[in-house]
Amino acid sequence: MDREHEHEYDVVVVGSGAGGLTAALTARLRGLSAVVIEKTGRFGGSTSLSGGAIWVPNNLYLEEAGQRDTPENARAYLDATVGERVPAERKDAYLARGPEMLRYLHDRTRWVRFVYTPGYSDYYPERPGGKPEGRSVEPCIVDGRRLGPEFARMRRAGLPTYGLTMTSADFGKLNMVTRTWKGKRTAVRVGLRAVGALLTGRRLLSLGEALVARLRLALAEAGGELWLDSPFRDLVIEDGRVTGVRVHRGGRETTVRARHGVILAAGGFSHAQDLREKYLPSPTTTDWTHAAEGQTGDTLLAGLRAGAAVDLMDKVWGAPSVPTPDGPPFFLVADRAVPAMVIVDGNGERYARESLPYHEFVDRMYEHGEPAMNSWMIIDARAKARYIVVGLFPGQKFPKRWHETGAVRTGRTPAELAAEIGVPAAKLEATIERFNGFARAGKDADFRRGDSAYDNYYGDPTLPNPNLAPLEKGPFHAVRVVPGDIGTKGGLVTDADARVLREDGTPIAGLYATGNCSAAVTGETYPGPGATIGPAMTFGYVAATHIAAAQNAVTQGGKA
Repeated sequence: MDREHEHEYDVVVVGSGAGGLTAALTARLRGLSAVVIEKTGRFGGSTSLSGGAIWVPNNLYLEEAGQRDTPENARAYLDATVGERVPAERKDAYLARGPEMLRYLHDRTRWVRFVYTPGYSDYYPERPGGKPEGRSVEPCIVDGRRLGPEFARMRRAGLPTYGLTMTSADFGKLNMVTRTWKGKRTAVRVGLRAVGALLTGRRLLSLGEALVARLRLALAEAGGELWLDSPFRDLVIEDGRVTGVRVHRGGRETTVRARHGVILAAGGFSHAQDLREKYLPSPTTTDWTHAAEGQTGDTLLAGLRAGAAVDLMDKVWGAPSVPTPDGPPFFLVADRAVPAMVIVDGNGERYARESLPYHEFVDRMYEHGEPAMNSWMIIDARAKARYIVVGLFPGQKFPKRWHETGAVRTGRTPAELAAEIGVPAAKLEATIERFNGFARAGKDADFRRGDSAYDNYYGDPTLPNPNLAPLEKGPFHAVRVVPGDIGTKGGLVTDADARVLREDGTPIAGLYATGNCSAAVTGETYPGPGATIGPAMTFGYVAATHIAAAQNAVTQGGKA
């Protein structure tokens, strides 16, 4: 061990997304020294790239907004979605400690603040305990200038918002800018916000960037440290207990000792092609992921070497996506609720409800098999003129390079489009004709699109069925759809205290995990908007709290 270059803290956290920042912040607030170790040169992880929402039932922000919830309703909903795939004690811990975490950070920091996102439905609102009005809260907009020099070191999302700062609530309305007065008023408000920021020099942040900025501000104020460009190499284990980590920093390997615990929060293995091929359904590629680039399974592999159990390794947080010629894939969230649109397979046929929750749509793609790996989203000219599609505002032309590279295909008729995308013309014509019949009747007899409150959130409220309208006005456009992900959801098995467990169910002393390097508390499903970040923050808080309580017990015992 290189004693000359050793560092020592009470708690060492690996990973600087919301889970890791929450863990370190909680440790500091509970009187423990803490450092966050970040592999890349930017902090924020995949959280910075996300919508920043968190799904934590029965929390104070829902109560403030008059959205009454109960633990019993929330538990019924988890039972109806997650089922028995996850131990009851972990689900109970999530439901109890999540609201506790939000209250604790609200009361003890001036930065961690959220607001209810009106109407952003649970993903399965019709199931027992589900809420059509939603349980999702999102971070309040914050001025990035508050970060000072740290602003330049924060991971940026690079979303196609064209300089506009918008919240999830804004986008839900702005998507209907050509269709509703609410959409038009939102556009004016968002535009005035942009003008105000330009005139005052404010660097307004929303969504995942706002969440990361707020947690970073709180951590700095609490005295927590953050190391960038410090890749994790391995755990330090002494006499069966994890006592620190080895990190490559400043051109050399350094040992960082953890007096009381190591918390792994470094994300999954989305960018490790070998691990994807070993664990995930085929085909799979790193080209399809939206996760931050540092997520190559380093902490997962270290946990396995330490004897940890793993679970859910064949699952991802699915994100149906459109490959783009010059950048990352585009995540189809609202786009799949557009009325005059269908998604077809390589045979020119629909195979799922297009507006399914995104993780489930990817599951359906793999269940459907090879034809779904040649999927296309098709819209007509009317949809293109009315709605935001693949990040383009209503009526905005597809970039020239998209046409040049074949990222978008166009035909004057369905038959002409079929030739462009390589599917049988007769099949595609029949599919569109059948769908158009459903659209005119306002009822999708094949897949029930528009029957769920979740579908309707991004739909067109001016239509009898907000998610159905016929495709009948050329030209017709098609973009490829691939089974992308926002992260892998399998990882180290943990208990209700976020302790990493061995195959025999015993905890590895000194080792905790949260976020996508741990097996998801939501099992194989995705209950609602923010059900990735909500648990990551919750169990980061739980881990740090457990470490602090154990240390307090030792201290009190010594005094006794």
